[in-house]
Amino acid sequence: MTEESGPCAPETLVIRLGNYVTLISRVDDICRRIEEDLRTEIACTSGCDGCCRHLSLFPVEAAALAAALQDVPLSERRRIRERARATLPTDPCPLLEQHRCLLYAARPLICRTHGLPLLMNRDGKRHVDYCPLNFRGVSSLPGSAVIDLDRLNETLVAVNLRFISGSEPSFTWPERLSIAEALLLELLPA
Repeated sequence: MTEESGPCAPETLVIRLGNYVTLISRVDDICRRIEEDLRTEIACTSGCDGCCRHLSLFPVEAAALAAALQDVPLSERRRIRERARATLPTDPCPLLEQHRCLLYAARPLICRTHGLPLLMNRDGKRHVDYCPLNFRGVSSLPGSAVIDLDRLNETLVAVNLRFISGSEPSFTWPERLSIAEALLLELLPA
């Protein structure tokens, strides 16, 4: 995928991201409620960046990140893209600068939920995982404070498939894109 790629007509990009924006809003509401209810048990704070890895994203997430980058002043956008070009897969996230995310409001779902209690399957068993800095000494968590990661991922897959189905017929999205690749996307024709 190159910077010249243009899978979306300008008038349809915002519409096609609508389902993703709705999903993000719902997840943010859940995360906000969990953070409010368990604020004394959560150690994650602004500047905590131990989980800020160079992750891969579904195309809908990559498109949303690329669209958010378009709203950044041109000089900053160029600087972020230079960082993305120089980032290796083993590096921290290319959006991480001085322990802060440069596009925090547009961060992907995994970044929004990281550190919070996530119900997931591992080796055929359901268990709850969260940042080891959080919930120290807590022996149990209320079900309302746990995000079902499988359900969230199923919803994200459905939203992503709907997004992909609306792409220009001549354009084929890869299955996943790195954050750096997302930052180098040019979604709208020049």
